[in-house]
Amino acid sequence: MPQPALSAVTPSFTAVLFGLSGCLVDFGARSASSAGTRHLTLIREAGGPARALETASPRELESCAEPTPGALATLRSLREQRVPCAWLDELPETLAMKLTSQLPEWLVASPACSQRSWPAPDACWQALSTLQIDRLDGCVLVSGEPRLLQAGLNAGLWTVGLAACGSLGGHALGDWETLEAAQRDRLRADATLALYRLGAHSVIDQLTDLPACLDDLQIRRSKGEKP
Repeated sequence: MPQPALSAVTPSFTAVLFGLSGCLVDFGARSASSAGTRHLTLIREAGGPARALETASPRELESCAEPTPGALATLRSLREQRVPCAWLDELPETLAMKLTSQLPEWLVASPACSQRSWPAPDACWQALSTLQIDRLDGCVLVSGEPRLLQAGLNAGLWTVGLAACGSLGGHALGDWETLEAAQRDRLRADATLALYRLGAHSVIDQLTDLPACLDDLQIRRSKGEKP
């Protein structure tokens, strides 16, 4: 599928944090095989990630580690603009690191926070501290996971929700692309509405849409809007 050209990212942002599954990798936030393995998000919420790690096949992990559309180009553009970036997730560190196998080595990791879990803001603050960021102004969180977005809001960050590739979309990329247009539009609309109701400052489908979104957030910032 042709992807839109990536525009230059506004360089005035202090830092950009990304969710891992359902954002940078694992379109739809699922570790599913065609046989229907449970979603990573459901595994996480059910408290059984260790079992998932034990039973996941190398092929399933490789599939989940596939970068989402626009992920690598977005990271490359942000690095060229010298905008610090990090990912965070609540998955066990061993599993999370397997999912990052195709991401750039320079991307800072901020695995599961040892303090309060989402939607408490601790994980976001920990990630910013890891990046040695000393202020919240201009910091952005991008994720398709509602609980992480709520954590970002609680931390005082700008938040960008992902409607298609996040957990609310709930379909692997190949499955998403083969859905009937009406069903895809309904899922996208439902997810978009849910994320805006949560309080996200902007909602896009996937990371191919992020550069224009950041440009819009910068305009809002220039007009004095605060997260």
